Amino acid sequence: MAYRYLDHMTDAFIEVVGNTTDEAFANAGISVVDTIVDINSVENKEDRKLEVSADDLKGLLYSWLEEIIILTITDGFVGKIFNVKITKNGKYHILAKISGEEINFEKHHFKMEIKAPTYHLMEIKDEKPVLMRFILDL
Repeated sequence: MAYRYLDHMTDAFIEVVGNTTDEAFANAGISVVDTIVDINSVENKEDRKLEVSADDLKGLLYSWLEEIIILTITDGFVGKIFNVKITKNGKYHILAKISGEEINFEKHHFKMEIKAPTYHLMEIKDEKPVLMRFILDL
């Protein structure tokens, strides 16, 4: 599995793996959506583009998670397939194409609302495979 939930008393503590940093960030996006709704009920009906920049990888992960939460909760779009390309030219930059559909809480089986990501216990091991851990404040 590309991600799993770790034990935490009050929040969602998620561990994500990927063969590359791009894949790990894509899996992190999927894990956020699957925390909010049942991702298996999402269909690929339209695409959205998302861009995020930050000075370092932890900042990039935080901003990426925050944008996925906004896309889902505020904009009402649930993603299922995440194609992520990370580049570095002074700053880290994500250009992502996300395939999914408009949210429908009856169809997508709402699970819980995420308030925000947090830097607390955030970890990125940029090795093979890439491993990331992060907490989502519920």
